[in-house]
Amino acid sequence: MDFFAPRMSRFKPSPSQVAAARVRELQAEGRKIIKLTSGEPDFPTPDNAKQAVIDLMERNEIWYTPINGTQAMREAAQLKFRRDHGLEYGLDQITAGSGTKQILFNCLMATVSQGDEVIIPAPYWASYPDMVLLAGGTPVVVSCGQNNQFKMRPEQLEEAITKNTKWLMFSSPSNPTGATYSPVELRALADVLLRHPHVHIVTDDVYEHLIFDGREFATFAQIEPRLYDRTVTCNGVSKAYSMTGWRLGFAGGPKAIIANMSKMQSQSTSGVSAVAQAAAIAAITGPQEIVRERTANLQHRRDILYKKLSAAKGLSCDLPEGAMYIFCSCAGTIGKRTPDGRVIENDTDFTMYLLDSVGVAVVQGVAYGLSPYFRASFVAPEEDLVLGGDLIQQACAALR
Repeated sequence: MDFFAPRMSRFKPSPSQVAAARVRELQAEGRKIIKLTSGEPDFPTPDNAKQAVIDLMERNEIWYTPINGTQAMREAAQLKFRRDHGLEYGLDQITAGSGTKQILFNCLMATVSQGDEVIIPAPYWASYPDMVLLAGGTPVVVSCGQNNQFKMRPEQLEEAITKNTKWLMFSSPSNPTGATYSPVELRALADVLLRHPHVHIVTDDVYEHLIFDGREFATFAQIEPRLYDRTVTCNGVSKAYSMTGWRLGFAGGPKAIIANMSKMQSQSTSGVSAVAQAAAIAAITGPQEIVRERTANLQHRRDILYKKLSAAKGLSCDLPEGAMYIFCSCAGTIGKRTPDGRVIENDTDFTMYLLDSVGVAVVQGVAYGLSPYFRASFVAPEEDLVLGGDLIQQACAALR
């Protein structure tokens, strides 16, 4: 009898772990590695969020919290949805969890059964399909190519929907591509969804404020009020406020779904840390200028790395519209030989070549469901972006 539960065989460790292990090996050997792999902003937690935690501790109010979040936390999320999207949720339509990832996990675990299908546009965040598999469902991956800026077209969504479709799992801006759907593009997808009333939508909006070049963010329940009762809108404080380690996510949605998400959480982590909620409340309800300033800084860093990668032989990339990453095609390097005679057969070979030859760490596209690409994060010091870009150009030029 196998000791481990059958569910553990439904998914595999992320391919990105291979590169991460190699990075640790090289660093242990004393090699300097330029890491363009970060998935978190490098700004400090806002001062008002830190002060809120100090005040909480001085009041000695660090106790167990309600499963779905304190009333103050849910009121802060309620304010955020109203202020940013014009969405009205009752307090019983909002839940908080230990990061947006837990919120998404709770949603799928509470609703997905054997035979249910979940549509996932690719490239996708690596955890999406595995969450669906763990819940017992079937991921239906829709490949969205660079020819359409990595965005799903309405006809692709229409084709993917079956009688078994339960959810569309949707993210904009996207990790790993930065693709950001305009209100017009969302409207076209919403028109498809209106024709299929059995399909629900769960949106991962955690990158919503990291959006560049004056673009306008929108989310499904905001664009189409008739989808309000079928949509769970998820968000968090990790990206907008650079509060990744605080682990605080939240969602607004139909009362019954939210209640069952909280029920799922009640038997796993229970309520979110009191200190994390205090910090999040301050960040969400406090001055928002800091978000705009930091986004402008990230846009500047985006431009630096984009210019470098675009000039590399064999690479091709679009200018990201949001998030923190460039998703770059390395198709022009496939089939070429490295200086030591190895053939680059896929994007994993290419990323390992960059790591071993010039000490630049990026993540292979196969981890996000689309090859041959790699993801390079522009959350790094400017000098690392310049040097890393130069070294990637050097490594590409050395291929024959």
